[in-house]
Amino acid sequence: MIRNAVIHIMNEQPLLADLFEAPGPGDAGLRCTNLRTLNGKRPVFVDDSSSVFFFPYRNIRFIEIPAGAITGTDPRPALDLREGGSDGDGRPPAAPPPDEPEPDLEIDEDFLRRIREV
Repeated sequence: MIRNAVIHIMNEQPLLADLFEAPGPGDAGLRCTNLRTLNGKRPVFVDDSSSVFFFPYRNIRFIEIPAGAITGTDPRPALDLREGGSDGDGRPPAAPPPDEPEPDLEIDEDFLRRIREV
């Protein structure tokens, strides 16, 4: 069970739901339960939030699955979508060390002045 996945339906507000399984490439749609709005209320088009719902994928823009929501899995993303992909052995590249400070960005005063004039 995947808890608190956010389903972004086309032309609708996002909904929270519990998924029975992770979406797969051969699926025709998304099967879920415990459907609710982002503030936890029952949507107006739902009679019983604990029912089982099926959304065809053609009606879904995308699905957000929170890190660590799939029980028994690593909370880090399974795919590395950054440029460069994996290290060639199927694993994502190692993350840069966290102790590297981010460089300070300088504010371009001329640019800010032009924005204020608009």
